[in-house]
Amino acid sequence: MWRRQNVRRRSGTGSRLFLAYAVASLVLVLLLGVMLVRSYRDDAEHQGREQGRAQASVIEEMAVAPALDGAELAAGLTATQLERLQGATDLAIFHGSVVRLRVRSYTGQVVFSDDGSTAGGISVSSAAFRAAVAGQVDIAVVADSQRSAGKVIRVLQPVIAGASGQAIGVLELYLPYDAIDAQLQRQMTATYWRLGVTLAILYLVLALIAWSTTRSLRRHAARREHEALHDGLTGLPNRAAFRERARTAISVATGSGGEGAIVLVDLNRFKEVNDTLGHHAGDELLRLVGSRLGQALRTGDTVARLGGDEFGLILPALPGQDVLDLLEEARRELTRETVLDGVPLSIEASFGVALYPHHGTEVEELLQHADAAMYQGKRGAVDVVLYAEGGVANPTHWLMVQAELRHAIDRDELVLHYQPKVRFADDEIGGLEALVRWQHPQRGLLPPSEFLPAAEQSGVIEVLTAWVLRRALEDQAGWTALGQSWPVAVNVSARNLEAPGFPQFVAGLLAEHSTPPGQLLLEVTETALAGDAEIVARAVVELRALGIGVAVDDFGIGYTSLSQLRTVPVSEVKIDRLFVIDLDQDPQNQAIVRSVIELAHGLGCRVTAEGVETAQVSAWLAEAGCDDAQGYLYSRPVVWPHLLDLFLHPRSTGRHAALDEPAAPAQLTTGGPTP
Repeated sequence: MWRRQNVRRRSGTGSRLFLAYAVASLVLVLLLGVMLVRSYRDDAEHQGREQGRAQASVIEEMAVAPALDGAELAAGLTATQLERLQGATDLAIFHGSVVRLRVRSYTGQVVFSDDGSTAGGISVSSAAFRAAVAGQVDIAVVADSQRSAGKVIRVLQPVIAGASGQAIGVLELYLPYDAIDAQLQRQMTATYWRLGVTLAILYLVLALIAWSTTRSLRRHAARREHEALHDGLTGLPNRAAFRERARTAISVATGSGGEGAIVLVDLNRFKEVNDTLGHHAGDELLRLVGSRLGQALRTGDTVARLGGDEFGLILPALPGQDVLDLLEEARRELTRETVLDGVPLSIEASFGVALYPHHGTEVEELLQHADAAMYQGKRGAVDVVLYAEGGVANPTHWLMVQAELRHAIDRDELVLHYQPKVRFADDEIGGLEALVRWQHPQRGLLPPSEFLPAAEQSGVIEVLTAWVLRRALEDQAGWTALGQSWPVAVNVSARNLEAPGFPQFVAGLLAEHSTPPGQLLLEVTETALAGDAEIVARAVVELRALGIGVAVDDFGIGYTSLSQLRTVPVSEVKIDRLFVIDLDQDPQNQAIVRSVIELAHGLGCRVTAEGVETAQVSAWLAEAGCDDAQGYLYSRPVVWPHLLDLFLHPRSTGRHAALDEPAAPAQLTTGGPTP
């Protein structure tokens, strides 16, 4: 419907434009015709007057002037002069080449007329007569006063005496105009036909030009409108068209009480295709994705390319569960294997879903929610994620956090807390995990969940990780100088491992602080290992070759399988707290944890259980062969001098009994997987 309205609007605009061209052309052609007719008529009359001038000149020179040689018009003509003049003009009068002829003195007296009368003629006070007296010739086409219809050419000119060559009077001559007028009418009729045909052809040519121009402009406008609202690569609607259609769909749903969804789709590891197969293959993949999404959705749904490898979907008139079912079908259609440049590929994508009106009624609000849900999907194991209030971070808020976090690093507002790992073998601290906190000047001490998701989506994570590594190595040098050689563990993200030269950067920091590589353990989340597998695996291999330990954090909730650990030489596996909390009462979790412990040991990895909070769980893990444990049973995350003080001055009830005491309020912040 949206496209049909645009077509009708362009068609109506084009018709009005052509009509304007046609009317303007017709007006111009008619004006040109009127001007040409007037010009032709004026030319014909001028031609008649000139013909009269020539004829009058001949009559005056050949007939009148010789007959009046030596005459004094003021005194009248002699009989001889009258006879000569009569004889000279009779033939012209008889043949009709002259209608009337008068010879007048300067006072206006008629001294000779063709009919013998001495009265009549033009008034002596007229401009024409005075001009003739002054020696000029006046010619005009006038109505014949002696006939009810018809015109004559009136000529008034001086009479020149033959011998003296001086003007002696005025010749008033009336010449026939009917023949000239008839010839003029014939010429004008022929001219009208020629002019009419020519102007008609001209109008048709102008009309054709106008029609062609209008059509070209309409096509150009349609092309420009299409280009302005469609992606040049895939032919799909672009971001501007997507927003317009989304507003329309939301407005319709609001008016009718309906519902629908705004969906953002982002391809996973699209950069690998461009880097490996070239941009032409990436372009072909984008076209394929657009085509498959369009085929998987309904006729009235919209698929748009918003930019890069991001697509947008509008699913109107569809309830929430049906939206998820439809998107699951679209995901299956999208992930069908394809072949690009001879290489088989499986397309993977993350879908972020925001429902209207449940999650908002403004396009920008829904896009933010869909974007947040999409990034949640990229960090988790589910490809299609429905926005949940409070369940995902707000990307707009992330921009503010990212900017503030950069300043916080420069102002040294970050602090490190440490949580010990306790060995089951001897009940001793086997190492400390560094957990970053933000001492915000207005909001107080912030846990990692308040700022790490935003940092991981930008380059801030690299600066943050560098700060944590330096501060952790400085703190480790402090407790080592006091006699405790505890290794330190630092969390790193997928962006860190994918950054060029990261292993060399870590090695440089170790050398700078004179720290043996074996005293540093880098913890990588399971989802990070499942990112760009080849690059991450290469980085892990380089780190291990330098003697730096690498642990898989939060194992069991992401994509990594134990078989993948054969190709990634990690030194430790940390079982996620989800499987540990009620381990002594959950047979299924017991079976999972026991299998992980046995298989990890078979691969030469140590096993650490996270989230140990009760002595019963600790005892079960020790019996199952787990190597280390972390959790509130031993200590909350605290600053390292507090741990050192508790270690050097243990209570009589046991070395780690004091670690179970609640820490100061600022130290009670829950730990978690952080860099």
